[in-house]
Amino acid sequence: MKSTQLQYALALQAVPNIGDITAKKLIQHCGSPEAVFKASSKALQSIDGIGSVVVNALQHSKTLKAAEQELGFIQKHNIQAYYLDDDDYPFRLKHCIDGPIVLFQKGNIRWENSPIISIVGTRKLTNYGKQQCEKLVDELSVFDPIIVSGFAYGADITAHKSALNHNLQTVGCMAQGLQNTYPSSHKKYRSLIEANGGFVTDFWSTSKFDPSNFLRRNRLIAGLSVATIVIESGAKGGSLVTARLAFGYNREVFAVPGRNTDAQSEGCHNLIKTKNAHLLSTPADVPYILNWDLDTKVKPIQKKLFVNLEPDEQAVYNYLKKEGKTFLDLIALNCEMPTSKAAYLLLNLELKGAVRPLPGKEFELI
Repeated sequence: MKSTQLQYALALQAVPNIGDITAKKLIQHCGSPEAVFKASSKALQSIDGIGSVVVNALQHSKTLKAAEQELGFIQKHNIQAYYLDDDDYPFRLKHCIDGPIVLFQKGNIRWENSPIISIVGTRKLTNYGKQQCEKLVDELSVFDPIIVSGFAYGADITAHKSALNHNLQTVGCMAQGLQNTYPSSHKKYRSLIEANGGFVTDFWSTSKFDPSNFLRRNRLIAGLSVATIVIESGAKGGSLVTARLAFGYNREVFAVPGRNTDAQSEGCHNLIKTKNAHLLSTPADVPYILNWDLDTKVKPIQKKLFVNLEPDEQAVYNYLKKEGKTFLDLIALNCEMPTSKAAYLLLNLELKGAVRPLPGKEFELI
């Protein structure tokens, strides 16, 4: 994205009273972040759900100058900034309704060609939890996954360190600007992670760390990955919020059980009991549920050049041809049909050699 356009995207991201969902609605209607700022009050108020509060915030916004300064900081410190429509913007996060319109990244993250999983849990990890986390990463390492977590104490840093020990990419999601490290005691791991992975955030360099930022950070952890795994959690905690966000994004969620009397596992047990998470009794449950295959090379399938499709099948086919690999729910939503019908049509297309299923309820054309 050109610097001028990125500046407008940053400015829109920083306007008070406008979150990511509203910002996306404005961009979709106006065509670009720049067009949003240049639109008249009348044009803005004609957008469904946009009222005087949002219009006044845009009209009196002073964020363009601040965005210019932030852009200078980004360029000076070699930070990658990806706008929502950029090719390098993480694919799965792009499909989250509240995903950031601009994502900041530092390090050497290679998002493509690797399954991405998030591992979260309590900051006061027990020896049992530590062993479960290390065993999980150890046994999943043959699939070369990217391990995402929040770089916090306990389960987070255990997951990151376990990934480093197996030479896996690992990504830390920050609750502040990338120039700061929280907790400070984890600063010693930053260079190691940036060498084989990195850090992401949607907080500006001017953002100071605050515990209230964790919720916003947690949506990145949930949104980046195909699945979120909770190692240990009490009845309440940030990892449960991340799990529920992942469930809401239609991603798979796993929870490691403990003994019935373990308070540290109460949150995991509740996730399983309410069917918001799969029971993870062994690391092998993850590739089984996600349909991972060690043979990562896609087997060649002879594409049929002349496939007879029914009208509804053609609509699904055309959508996949336009958008590329896409989640089942998005296919159903954009083709204006129930999810069950979309699943049935996709199965027919698969049998006709036109579509292939992917892990995490995604599909793509062959």
